[in-house]
Order: sequence, then structure tokens, then C-alpha cells
Amino acid sequence: MIYKVSFVVLGGEHPGAIKNLYERPKVGDRIEIGRTVFEVVEVHEIMPPRDDFQFLHATVKPVGEVTDTQEMQEQQK
Repeated sequence: MIYKVSFVVLGGEHPGAIKNLYERPKVGDRIEIGRTVFEVVEVHEIMPPRDDFQFLHATVKPVGEVTDTQEMQEQQK
């Protein structure tokens, strides 16, 4: 299934993002948006799934910046 997820950042100091994911996000997951790492605090279905596709809304809070070490590890995968 493909999830089109609208990420909205608590406090509004970051514009958030819309991303396509292959796994449904859940509370406690971490996601990178730009150079910032966020933690998912809530997830809501925008509409019921259709075939292999679903729209979701996720509220996130910032938890830190991506480090150069993290970027290097991701590139090596």
C-alpha cells in the first residue's frame, strides 16, 4: 500500500511536508523532513483506503537535527 501523508508540525515553525510512504506511520515513529527529525504524535485517516492507496494526516513534533553521521549511514544503505 502507498500512503500519501500530510505532515503538519506542531507550533507551525516548520512548513511540514507531503510524502509518499510504503508503511503507515504510527505514533512514536521518527521521520526526516529536510534536515530536521520529527516524532509522530498522531495519525488520522483523511479518507478510507482505495485499492492500494490511502491519504493520511500526521501531526509531528521536532526532536532534533540530522547529523552528518546519520546522513552517511543512510547513504550507505
